[in-house]
Amino acid sequence: MGGYLDQDAPAPPTGPTAPAETAEAWHPFQSRTEFDFAYHHYVKAESSASEIQTQLDFWSAICAPLGSTPRWQNEKDMYRTIDKVQVGGVPWHVYKIRYQGPIPANSPPKWMTQAYELCVRDARAVVHEQLRSSDFKDQISYLPYRHFNHHGKRVFSNLMSGEWAWQQANTIAEDPETHGSMFVPIVAGSDKTTVSVASGHQEYHPVYMSPGNLTNTARRGHGSAVLPVAFLPIPRAKRRQREKPEFKRFCRQLYHEALRITFAPLAAHMITPDIVKCPDGHFRRAIYGLGPYIADYPEQVWLSAVVSNWCPKCDAKPSDLDSPDATRRSREKTDAYCSRLETKVLWTDFGIRDDYRPFMHSFPRADIHQLLAPDLLHQVIKGTFKDHVVEWVNQYILLEYGRVEGEAIIDDIDRRISAVPPFPGLRRFPDGRDFHQWTGDDSKALMKVYLPAIAGYVPSDMVKCLRAFLEFCYTARRNSISADDLTRLQASLDDFHHYRQVFIETGVRMDTISLPRQHALSHYIRSITLFGSPNGLCSSITESKHIVAVKKPWRRSSRYHALSQMLTINLRIDKLRAAREVFAQRGMMEGTTASYEHFILSGGVPAPPAPPPQAEDPDDDDESPIAGPKVLSSIELARRRAFGYPRYLAQVTDHVGHPRLPELIQRFLYDQLNPNCSDDEPPPLHRCPTFSGRVDIFHSAVARFWSPSDFSGIGGMRRERIRSHPNWRGEYDRRDTVFIDTNADESGMRGMMVGRVFLFFSFKYDTTTYRCALIQWMVPAGDRPDEDTGLWVVRPEFLNGRANLAVISLDSISRAAHLIGTYGRAPIPEDLEFHQSLDAFRAFYVNRYVDHHSHEFLQGDE
Repeated sequence: MGGYLDQDAPAPPTGPTAPAETAEAWHPFQSRTEFDFAYHHYVKAESSASEIQTQLDFWSAICAPLGSTPRWQNEKDMYRTIDKVQVGGVPWHVYKIRYQGPIPANSPPKWMTQAYELCVRDARAVVHEQLRSSDFKDQISYLPYRHFNHHGKRVFSNLMSGEWAWQQANTIAEDPETHGSMFVPIVAGSDKTTVSVASGHQEYHPVYMSPGNLTNTARRGHGSAVLPVAFLPIPRAKRRQREKPEFKRFCRQLYHEALRITFAPLAAHMITPDIVKCPDGHFRRAIYGLGPYIADYPEQVWLSAVVSNWCPKCDAKPSDLDSPDATRRSREKTDAYCSRLETKVLWTDFGIRDDYRPFMHSFPRADIHQLLAPDLLHQVIKGTFKDHVVEWVNQYILLEYGRVEGEAIIDDIDRRISAVPPFPGLRRFPDGRDFHQWTGDDSKALMKVYLPAIAGYVPSDMVKCLRAFLEFCYTARRNSISADDLTRLQASLDDFHHYRQVFIETGVRMDTISLPRQHALSHYIRSITLFGSPNGLCSSITESKHIVAVKKPWRRSSRYHALSQMLTINLRIDKLRAAREVFAQRGMMEGTTASYEHFILSGGVPAPPAPPPQAEDPDDDDESPIAGPKVLSSIELARRRAFGYPRYLAQVTDHVGHPRLPELIQRFLYDQLNPNCSDDEPPPLHRCPTFSGRVDIFHSAVARFWSPSDFSGIGGMRRERIRSHPNWRGEYDRRDTVFIDTNADESGMRGMMVGRVFLFFSFKYDTTTYRCALIQWMVPAGDRPDEDTGLWVVRPEFLNGRANLAVISLDSISRAAHLIGTYGRAPIPEDLEFHQSLDAFRAFYVNRYVDHHSHEFLQGDE
């Protein structure tokens, strides 16, 4: 089994450190150019065969005057070379499965006699492929761990930070045969997906897997962290056969047998160690275990062998799913019931199907009732929010106001949504919610702006119900969830259950609210303590993987026997990615293709130049993740000053239309030069320094801050552009709003003010360069958030009838703030454009739901 190495022993070498231009180095390709051509067209550009043939024709034309020809004459030649890659790409195999029950002698239905194909690849080889990737060397935990914050409170984040992994590792450590082995939980997920409705409703049922040691960030980032391991057979039958018990039972038995076959290669090494190569280059002994399974509710019902409308995690009855008397299901309890009770009793009293056993029963330490992952997408975002609360709000409005007036109010709510001011990363709804094909991202975007839109039209308890739900949702979606967050999560859920009674009281719902997807929220706290943040186990991961593993390969196929072509496409992509990683480890992917080839031709003396860093786009890059470790927040002006402006203060003042700018700069300089001055009244202007020199104007500034629960880089860092532009995209005046630090001793809005930025600029006084912003103060309308929405309300401040402007240091800006008008009950004008909103309302909600950082940033105000 191998011997133990010292803790600090270096990893074995991964290959030569310097590139060597030989046929063997690039095998089966002959040069960097060939490999990059194949990688670009097959993986990145996803070029069709005809597009590849066109590019090869161009390549041949370029070679002709030189008396040479490209290696590949057509796309098939290139495909044959890709197929010869020896690294990566676990091959696919086909198992044929048939119905084994009694078959009628006369005219049996076709589904009983045909063979069903399970396309699967060796799960053990797949996990080896994933674990050996050096891409994950900084995104993997080799041991379970317990994380505590500076208050000594437990923090749950990645799967390995949860209690389940800790308990599994302890069990492994107690066995002398497995002591010292690394625990590798296998995160799996499956879900049907449709690739074409118009041409025959073509469906596929892929199964994905991911090593649970990888971080949530790695799993959400996809790549090889999540790979397809099987395509399950989907039985078809005539309409009259579909409802027959025999067919339904066969479908379920086929499903579980296929899953058992899929994960069978791992079974032996759930008891005896397997030797795996890890991203750090070391070999370790590993013990596998089936881990959390990602699935939506219909799939959870099949996986757990429960009756539809029952909970797969507890035995609460469908009529009262939130009953406090419900107890947790377990593998042992289910087996005991099935061995003692009749089928009818199991069905009616416990919601158990006994005509098949869940596939996990065939594997050690695997309890499907415990291992079903919380599903943020279908249970929280699409389920409770869009399908339930939003629909119920609309139903209430129609019931309360009647069809005609109610529809007018719903139209006005849509206008309110479309009138929301712009914000980095915020999806706009030009027509409100009036479109048919909703995605999970649409629901997430609506969640950010929906609460202020309904305030004024629905009862206070209905607003508080949505607010409580949003608190639950945003807390559950964090990448790191502390013990205090779990307390808040439970309080939010209790408030949601309390306030949702308003939908019964107003006649929207009948006597009770007992819905499986809403009930699932009651299991989140336990699931988080077991498996860490649900962010890394959400079905949005598998749905996104459908795009690259199923939908795109299907579109590249000929549609005839498409699955075999799709598997080949996936295999080739895996091979090319693995080959690229190997070449990169050898130092053969440095620089661009051209710079590398010039480097080789020059004799390989100087190191190949790295590609120049891309400058930040001054116009289009509103927000993005950035690499790097967690650091304090920072802000800086755009790289390029704005053109078309005068260079000196007097002319700039006339150009920008702010005649008080020189005075405000004087007062700013006084404050900067007298930081300890405690005057309650501003000093007379004649005591302030004078300045009339050069001023540089900028149209944006970039804030950087730590925001791990948003779409961020490896270190959890996020980059956000704040704009103050007089003619944004040649269409309108855009002046963003920001949070300004005013009291570092207070949290949230109590330590902040909001300002609207009318100018970013810098100037030099004496030997010091000052980076500044001209802002209008927006002051809180009270000393606490709004009672119903929980959002702070601010108003633009005016003194003596004119806007209260100030010049502030750029460093006092924390990040962008998002404001939404307080609409009240009056309809907004139909011609109001979103870019006019900040000028159209007298008061604004400070939107803490625009992103996760804002939600956490303003949490102290509750």
